[in-house]
Amino acid sequence: MKTNNLEKRIINFTVFIIDIIQNVKNNYAGNYYGNLLIRSSGSPALNYGEARSAESHKGFVHKMGICLKEIRESNNCLKIINRANLYNGNQDKINKALNENNQLISIFVASIKTSKKNNSNIKNR
Repeated sequence: MKTNNLEKRIINFTVFIIDIIQNVKNNYAGNYYGNLLIRSSGSPALNYGEARSAESHKGFVHKMGICLKEIRESNNCLKIINRANLYNGNQDKINKALNENNQLISIFVASIKTSKKNNSNIKNR
């Protein structure tokens, strides 16, 4: 996947989550998990930009690891909001967000593994 495509996809995911949050219940639990979801879904977009500008391989892998951690947190927040019936909107939107979230997790895992493997191959030459 091209770098710019991934960046665009992460940003689109964040914007989609912002749209979803508009239909999360305005109560203690809804506000709590909605706020967590906003932060955790926005973090990968920002950290991915930093990863792309990393000064070292170690820095790149570290920032990508933060992206992965945050995107996994988003996944759990979405599941909690869904299972606790804190979402008043169209269920298809939550399902679409969960699907995209899972795909982003897979992309970050694969990217980290590939980067570590490539770096290991360079060191072993």
